[in-house]
Amino acid sequence: MSHTTTPAIADAEKPLIYSCSGCSSAAQLANHLALRLDRAGVAEMSCIVGLGGDVKPLVRTAKDAAATGRPIVMIDGCPLQCGRHTLARHGVTPALHWDLSRLAVAKSKHVDFAPADAARLEPALRDAVRLLAERDPVVPRRQ
Repeated sequence: MSHTTTPAIADAEKPLIYSCSGCSSAAQLANHLALRLDRAGVAEMSCIVGLGGDVKPLVRTAKDAAATGRPIVMIDGCPLQCGRHTLARHGVTPALHWDLSRLAVAKSKHVDFAPADAARLEPALRDAVRLLAERDPVVPRRQ
């Protein structure tokens, strides 16, 4: 039995979303938010660590998105902004960048993120990504 559903929009037409996925509570909240938007079909999540590791198919995904005008979203957990810097190494600039530290999210080690922060931020992020997708629709590539 499969638990997947057919998305209403093809993945390649959705914004591409990346998140920090470090060990702090803020990093895990960033990852949680990106996963929630991916699972809801609002965005397609890709792997920022793959870009950091120069994994060719994942670098190609990011560069193709940038080249075609597909909106790219980056959620960083803290002011270090490792995800944004990783994208920049490959010449990619996100259309939307969230640094959770600027949104009153505390960064703590050895604890989980606060569910209240997730509940507060997810609707706003979802709306921002949807607006981005409406403003910057992806022109399908010819095959």
